[in-house]
Amino acid sequence: MNDDIDRELPMAVGDALRDRDETLAVAESCTGGLIGAAITAVPGASDYFDAGLATYAYDAKRRHLGVSRESLDEHGAVSEPVAREMARGVRDVTDVTWGVATTGIAGPTGGTDDNPVGTVYIGISYAGPWGSEESYATISRYVFDGDRATVRAKTVDQALEDLLAELEAQ
Repeated sequence: MNDDIDRELPMAVGDALRDRDETLAVAESCTGGLIGAAITAVPGASDYFDAGLATYAYDAKRRHLGVSRESLDEHGAVSEPVAREMARGVRDVTDVTWGVATTGIAGPTGGTDDNPVGTVYIGISYAGPWGSEESYATISRYVFDGDRATVRAKTVDQALEDLLAELEAQ
Protein backbone atom coordinates (compact mmCIF):
# COMPACT_ATOMS: atom_id res chain seq x y z
CA MET A 1 0.00 0.00 0.00
CA ASN A 2 1.40 3.36 -0.93
CA ASP A 3 0.22 6.86 -1.81
CA ASP A 4 -0.54 5.73 -5.37
CA ILE A 5 -3.59 3.79 -4.16
CA ASP A 6 -7.04 4.41 -5.55
CA ARG A 7 -8.69 6.93 -3.25
CA GLU A 8 -12.19 6.81 -4.75
CA LEU A 9 -13.69 4.33 -2.26
CA PRO A 10 -11.94 5.76 0.83
CA MET A 11 -13.07 9.24 -0.27
CA ALA A 12 -16.68 8.08 -0.60
CA VAL A 13 -16.53 6.57 2.89
CA GLY A 14 -14.95 9.74 4.26
CA ASP A 15 -17.53 11.99 2.63
CA ALA A 16 -20.38 9.89 4.06
CA LEU A 17 -18.87 9.94 7.55
CA ARG A 18 -18.16 13.66 7.40
CA ASP A 19 -21.67 14.46 6.14
CA ARG A 20 -23.13 12.56 9.09
CA ASP A 21 -20.60 13.88 11.61
CA GLU A 22 -19.72 10.29 12.53
CA THR A 23 -16.45 8.59 13.35
CA LEU A 24 -14.65 5.36 12.47
CA ALA A 25 -12.10 2.99 13.96
CA VAL A 26 -10.78 -0.25 12.48
CA ALA A 27 -9.48 -3.51 13.95
CA GLU A 28 -7.43 -5.41 11.43
CA SER A 29 -6.01 -8.89 11.56
CA CYS A 30 -5.38 -10.27 8.07
CA THR A 31 -5.09 -6.77 6.57
CA GLY A 32 -2.55 -5.62 9.17
CA GLY A 33 -3.32 -1.90 8.88
CA LEU A 34 -4.11 -1.60 5.18
CA ILE A 35 -7.65 -0.29 5.77
CA GLY A 36 -6.32 2.43 8.04
CA ALA A 37 -3.71 3.24 5.42
CA ALA A 38 -6.38 3.52 2.71
CA ILE A 39 -8.57 5.76 4.88
CA THR A 40 -5.69 8.03 5.89
CA ALA A 41 -4.45 8.35 2.29
CA VAL A 42 -7.31 10.83 1.92
CA PRO A 43 -6.49 14.37 3.09
CA GLY A 44 -8.69 15.44 5.99
CA ALA A 45 -9.27 11.90 7.28
CA SER A 46 -8.70 13.16 10.82
CA ASP A 47 -12.20 14.65 10.61
CA TYR A 48 -13.69 11.16 10.97
CA PHE A 49 -10.95 8.54 11.47
CA ASP A 50 -10.07 7.86 15.09
CA ALA A 51 -7.89 4.76 15.30
CA GLY A 52 -6.60 1.68 13.57
CA LEU A 53 -5.56 -1.34 15.58
CA ALA A 54 -3.62 -4.19 13.99
CA THR A 55 -4.69 -7.00 16.32
CA TYR A 56 -3.01 -9.91 14.61
CA ALA A 57 -2.42 -12.28 17.54
CA TYR A 58 -5.02 -13.91 19.79
CA ASP A 59 -3.67 -12.01 22.80
CA ALA A 60 -3.91 -8.68 20.97
CA LYS A 61 -7.55 -9.38 20.12
CA ARG A 62 -8.28 -10.14 23.78
CA ARG A 63 -6.20 -7.31 25.25
CA HIS A 64 -7.20 -4.44 22.96
CA LEU A 65 -10.68 -5.42 21.77
CA GLY A 66 -12.10 -7.59 24.53
CA VAL A 67 -12.50 -10.64 22.30
CA SER A 68 -13.30 -13.52 24.62
CA ARG A 69 -10.98 -16.42 25.16
CA GLU A 70 -14.00 -18.69 24.72
CA SER A 71 -14.73 -17.38 21.22
CA LEU A 72 -11.11 -17.78 20.19
CA ASP A 73 -10.89 -21.29 21.67
CA GLU A 74 -14.21 -22.52 20.33
CA HIS A 75 -14.29 -20.89 16.90
CA GLY A 76 -10.74 -19.73 16.12
CA ALA A 77 -9.71 -16.25 15.05
CA VAL A 78 -11.13 -16.66 11.55
CA SER A 79 -14.80 -16.92 12.46
CA GLU A 80 -18.03 -14.98 12.58
CA PRO A 81 -18.13 -14.74 16.40
CA VAL A 82 -14.60 -13.34 16.58
CA ALA A 83 -15.22 -10.87 13.74
CA ARG A 84 -18.35 -9.68 15.58
CA GLU A 85 -16.48 -9.23 18.86
CA MET A 86 -13.66 -7.42 17.06
CA ALA A 87 -16.04 -4.99 15.31
CA ARG A 88 -17.96 -4.25 18.50
CA GLY A 89 -14.77 -4.09 20.54
CA VAL A 90 -13.00 -1.54 18.36
CA ARG A 91 -16.16 0.57 18.20
CA ASP A 92 -16.56 0.54 21.96
CA VAL A 93 -12.95 0.88 23.14
CA THR A 94 -12.39 3.86 20.85
CA ASP A 95 -15.87 5.32 21.46
CA VAL A 96 -16.66 5.89 17.77
CA THR A 97 -19.84 5.59 15.72
CA TRP A 98 -18.58 2.86 13.37
CA GLY A 99 -16.21 -0.06 13.84
CA VAL A 100 -14.81 -2.21 11.05
CA ALA A 101 -12.99 -5.48 11.64
CA THR A 102 -11.25 -7.99 9.40
CA THR A 103 -10.03 -11.47 10.20
CA GLY A 104 -9.04 -14.06 7.65
CA ILE A 105 -6.55 -16.38 6.03
CA ALA A 106 -4.54 -14.51 3.42
CA GLY A 107 -2.27 -17.47 2.70
CA PRO A 108 -0.40 -19.00 1.15
CA THR A 109 -0.84 -21.52 4.00
CA GLY A 110 -3.19 -21.88 6.96
CA GLY A 111 -6.39 -22.87 5.19
CA THR A 112 -8.68 -25.72 6.19
CA ASP A 113 -11.64 -27.44 4.53
CA ASP A 114 -14.03 -25.16 6.41
CA ASN A 115 -11.93 -22.02 5.97
CA PRO A 116 -9.75 -22.29 2.86
CA VAL A 117 -7.05 -19.75 2.05
CA GLY A 118 -8.81 -16.56 1.01
CA THR A 119 -11.56 -16.86 3.66
CA VAL A 120 -12.23 -13.51 5.28
CA TYR A 121 -14.82 -12.27 7.77
CA ILE A 122 -15.61 -8.56 7.74
CA GLY A 123 -17.51 -7.02 10.61
CA ILE A 124 -19.25 -3.65 10.59
CA SER A 125 -20.61 -2.28 13.86
CA TYR A 126 -22.71 0.81 14.54
CA ALA A 127 -23.17 2.65 17.83
CA GLY A 128 -26.68 4.03 17.97
CA PRO A 129 -27.57 6.83 20.37
CA TRP A 130 -27.79 5.72 24.01
CA GLY A 131 -31.20 4.29 24.83
CA SER A 132 -32.21 3.91 21.19
CA GLU A 133 -31.41 0.18 20.98
CA GLU A 134 -30.18 0.85 17.43
CA SER A 135 -26.62 -0.42 17.90
CA TYR A 136 -25.76 -3.49 15.83
CA ALA A 137 -23.03 -5.47 14.13
CA THR A 138 -23.15 -7.30 10.81
CA ILE A 139 -20.71 -9.95 9.68
CA SER A 140 -20.06 -11.12 6.13
CA ARG A 141 -17.95 -14.07 5.01
CA TYR A 142 -16.03 -13.96 1.75
CA VAL A 143 -13.66 -16.31 -0.03
CA PHE A 144 -11.28 -14.40 -2.29
CA ASP A 145 -9.07 -15.92 -4.96
CA GLY A 146 -5.48 -14.87 -5.44
CA ASP A 147 -2.16 -14.69 -3.68
CA ARG A 148 -1.63 -13.12 -0.25
CA ALA A 149 -1.36 -9.56 -1.55
CA THR A 150 -4.47 -9.96 -3.70
CA VAL A 151 -6.55 -11.40 -0.85
CA ARG A 152 -5.50 -8.54 1.42
CA ALA A 153 -6.24 -5.90 -1.23
CA LYS A 154 -9.66 -7.42 -1.99
CA THR A 155 -10.41 -7.48 1.73
CA VAL A 156 -9.65 -3.76 2.06
CA ASP A 157 -11.92 -2.90 -0.87
CA GLN A 158 -14.71 -5.16 0.38
CA ALA A 159 -14.53 -3.79 3.93
CA LEU A 160 -14.84 -0.23 2.61
CA GLU A 161 -17.70 -1.26 0.29
CA ASP A 162 -19.50 -2.98 3.18
CA LEU A 163 -19.07 0.09 5.39
CA LEU A 164 -20.29 2.41 2.66
CA ALA A 165 -23.36 0.23 2.11
CA GLU A 166 -24.18 0.38 5.83
CA LEU A 167 -23.67 4.15 5.88
CA GLU A 168 -25.99 4.58 2.91
CA ALA A 169 -28.61 2.29 4.48
CA GLN A 170 -28.79 4.35 7.67
